[in-house]
Amino acid sequence: MPELPEVEVTRLALAPHLEGQTLTGAVVRQGSLRWPVPAELGTLLRGRVVLRLRRRGKYLMVDFATGQLLLHLGMSGSLRLLPQDLAPAIHDHVDILLADGRCLRFRDPRRFGLILWNAEGATHPLLRDLGPEPLAPDFSGETLYRRSRGRQQAVKSFLMDAHTVVGVGNIYANESLFRAGIDPRRAAGRISAARYEVLVTAIGEVLREAIAQGGTTLRDFLQPDGGNGYFRLSLQAYGREGEPCTRCGRTLRGLRLGGRATVFCPNCQR
Repeated sequence: MPELPEVEVTRLALAPHLEGQTLTGAVVRQGSLRWPVPAELGTLLRGRVVLRLRRRGKYLMVDFATGQLLLHLGMSGSLRLLPQDLAPAIHDHVDILLADGRCLRFRDPRRFGLILWNAEGATHPLLRDLGPEPLAPDFSGETLYRRSRGRQQAVKSFLMDAHTVVGVGNIYANESLFRAGIDPRRAAGRISAARYEVLVTAIGEVLREAIAQGGTTLRDFLQPDGGNGYFRLSLQAYGREGEPCTRCGRTLRGLRLGGRATVFCPNCQR
């Protein structure tokens, strides 16, 4: 599933090509995504100029003078800029048409993504209750410490809750907890403020490194140019169950927390 770094890589790649462009409409081949694509999408977009491409958590937002397009890549989605006359593949569900003859093509084999219209001045329900951004300057250990008080939930599940902090998905929660030396099974409410400061630093490092390396390609994710993300080569915990720990050499242990694959070092993570 594309997580925050993959979505940010997509935003960084597309923004220079989209911002300032005039749209001429849309082609919807398959509108049955996680939420139905608006039937009037082409009419809504026709003649609008893209002001800015932003990210909130794992959502992309295309801002116009009035209104906003909200996109989510779901579990297998990708966005690519292509010539409009390039024949679509079977899972190319939506084209957003640009006046220069290109299109922003949305591909989603599993159809868990979404493309929605958000009216001017409205906050979409999907965005309303999201937690803080992990790369924002004001995100701190104190933020996590306060939110965790009284919580018996495992800290890994706590981190992956978008109400706690947005965008720290399974891969990056594993990696951040490994770097911070925190056992993913530990109750969130039993971690000190000092250790949360270490964890916030680790989260920032992991996410920034992943963005710099183009994200993590495990199966479905491709960058907008069709290339792979190479952060998978830097993974120290996720996907390495049974392998030696890069710090102490002990065998990494795997289990499932909240239904998600979790890998940690029983020696280094406390």
